[in-house]
Amino acid sequence: MLRCLAIDDEPLALRQITSYIAKIPYLELVASCNNALDAQRIVSTEKIDLIFSDINMPDLSGVDFVRSLTGNRPMIIFTTAYSEYAVEGFRLDAVDYLLKPFSLADFSRAAAKAYNLFELRQSTLKRPTEEIGNAHTTTPAPAPEAPNTPQEPTATPQHEEQEEYLSVKADYKLLLIRIDEIRFIESEGEYVRIHLADGRKITTLYRLKNMEARLPADRFMRIHRSYIVNLAIIESYMRGRIFLNDGQELPIGDNYKEPFQQYVEKRYKNL
Repeated sequence: MLRCLAIDDEPLALRQITSYIAKIPYLELVASCNNALDAQRIVSTEKIDLIFSDINMPDLSGVDFVRSLTGNRPMIIFTTAYSEYAVEGFRLDAVDYLLKPFSLADFSRAAAKAYNLFELRQSTLKRPTEEIGNAHTTTPAPAPEAPNTPQEPTATPQHEEQEEYLSVKADYKLLLIRIDEIRFIESEGEYVRIHLADGRKITTLYRLKNMEARLPADRFMRIHRSYIVNLAIIESYMRGRIFLNDGQELPIGDNYKEPFQQYVEKRYKNL
């Protein structure tokens, strides 16, 4: 159950949000406010998991309200009639951005993203506690399942792949992408385009070097200043190019040829 706070200075909009919250079984409305100043007091005294906040409000805007939250702040879903605030909203790590007027279906999809993210975080937090408990048992126990840390490969890769995700902001949404579904990533200036196994292409505001740092180094390699590739889908290579298992080819930059060659020599035996 997600404990929610709704904020909007328009009475009809606030009433709509509270009615939508009541229709979703995993949401619990803790309080509703018509201004961000009252919301600050509630957040300081109540446990809040998710905030639905308007942006354009008097005295204190929704953006400034979120900026004022410190520590482990609640998840945020912005609700506004002004699309120009979308970029600023996602810079504040908003889970989603609902443009008024929105339907119950739109609201439900945004709430589901928040709930999935909440469950993902909770499962990650619980795992160390479960492992400590297993360590104190007197009877032999099965090996613990792999934690959600790509830097530490374990003997249970299937479970690990199911648990490994990247969260990226695209199309006014926070998307959870399974790492094993990423084929390659290409740079487009301040943005990157993520190519997925199902043919989808997701563009997000992110630098390629930062994306490289988030991916497991034993499964992904930067082969060019503009490309990172999933090593598992490389079928062949020659003369500064690699060929993927669907026939697509990518260049290998001069500065990346030696690391790639070292990987090939270590990973494969030449006949």
